Order: sequence, then structure tokens, then C-alpha cells
Amino acid sequence: MVRLSNEDILFFKQEGYLIKRKVLNPDLMARARDRLWEGAPPSIDRYAPETWAGPIKKEEECEDTMNRKAGFRWNFREPGGEDWMMRLLATDPNVWGMAEQFLGEGNLQMPDRIRGIYCTLPYGDEPEKPTTCHVDGHPFHLGVVGYIDHVPPRGGGFTVWPKSHRKFYYEFHSQYKHERTEEYDETLALVNQMPYVECHGGPGDIVFWHHRIGHAAGQNFSKQIRQAVLYDFRKKDLEQMQEEPPCEDMWRDWPGIQALNDDD
Repeated sequence: MVRLSNEDILFFKQEGYLIKRKVLNPDLMARARDRLWEGAPPSIDRYAPETWAGPIKKEEECEDTMNRKAGFRWNFREPGGEDWMMRLLATDPNVWGMAEQFLGEGNLQMPDRIRGIYCTLPYGDEPEKPTTCHVDGHPFHLGVVGYIDHVPPRGGGFTVWPKSHRKFYYEFHSQYKHERTEEYDETLALVNQMPYVECHGGPGDIVFWHHRIGHAAGQNFSKQIRQAVLYDFRKKDLEQMQEEPPCEDMWRDWPGIQALNDDD
């Protein structure tokens, strides 16, 4: 079993994210890569890398939320509710066990789906743009991104603004919902001036991230499609707790971090 060390948990507390390597099941990752191509745009050929660069052709764009394709993004949500996809990420014993180390054993809601397979096509000759962050709007506690194929540097990796969770947590009127304070935009502008970290890696690598951390999908200047699966862990008491105002101790609902007993 892959487990979190106290150093891992402390790093997450301080930085708002954590990378763990070679966690996911290789057979299920291969199945996910195969399944992805069932929803591919017609002109993108799995066996012809020269066809992978975006943007997606206008006539092949699709606004169906289960298989959205537009610009350089291809979000294939359709298989997210299939049992094997949940076993790939959310209920993988290693991933689930580490999430419980953060949020407490027996506290997690059982999933009915994961988000799906989110892809970023190669940018090709597209000019580089400023990388800016956002904070997700739906209630959850702990996000996880898993790579099912190689994601090289500048290859569209999940990008985070370390320590920004400490700022953004207090820029909402509740702990988990999305009503922003008047100071949010000022904080967002400040965070966008901070250094960010692009989380690159190999198949099976995962990134845990705090629900209030500033993040973005990185720009993909590699030659391959960035392929990732995503899930949001929620505690069973989320519905009761989500509208409470931010706590002085932002880790009140995180038993694994409370247990560190450090002074940071």
C-alpha cells in the first residue's frame, strides 16, 4: 500500500497540493486510454500523432457535456460513471487510503462517478499566453488528478499556485460553497503574480489538491495529448457543513492534519 508520511501531510498543509508517483493500476490506465479513443473527434487518429495538435476543427466541436470538444480541450466524461473508472481513481485502495489519511477513516462519501478523462491537445504553433488560476465553484474537500499517460514539462500538466489555499480560503463567505467576498478579485490578482508549479509526471502519478487552491490546466507545448482523470473527495457531513463560514482553523474538518500537532 502507498501511504502518506507525516512529511507528506505537512507539505500538503503548507503548500496546498501533493504529488505521489506511480500509484494507479497499469491495467486500468491502459483500459482508460483505449476507452478515450471511442469518443475522439473524427480527424484525430490515435495512431497518427501528427493529427493530435489542436485546436479541434470547428465542424468537430461538440457541446455535449459528456464528451465536450472545443479549442484545445477534450473532456470525455461519458465513462466517468463506469465501475472500472471509479476503481481506477476514486476507490483505488491507495488513493482512497491516502484520502482517508487526510480526511479521516470512514468519513468519505462513496462515489457514483469520477469527472472523466480530461485532455489538453498539443498547442502546436499557438502562441504562449499568460497562465492564470481559478478556484473551483462546487463544494468538495480534496481533489485528485491522475495521469494515465506521460505528461512532460510544458505538456499541459495540472498547475497550482502553492500556498494560495491559505489566501483563497478566507475569500469566500462559506467553507465550501462559492459565494466570493468583495476582496476575492484583489486576492486573485495578487495570487496570479505568485510563482506557480506545473505538476508533470508519468502514468500512474497523482496530484492531491486542496479545494481552495488556485489552479489551472497547463498549456500543452509537447507533442502528445495530456490525459488525466479527476475526482473530488467529499466528507459525509459536507451538506451540513458547507455553508458554515470559514473557520479560524481552516483544518478543523481534516483529522489527518489536526493529528500532526505542529505549530505551523
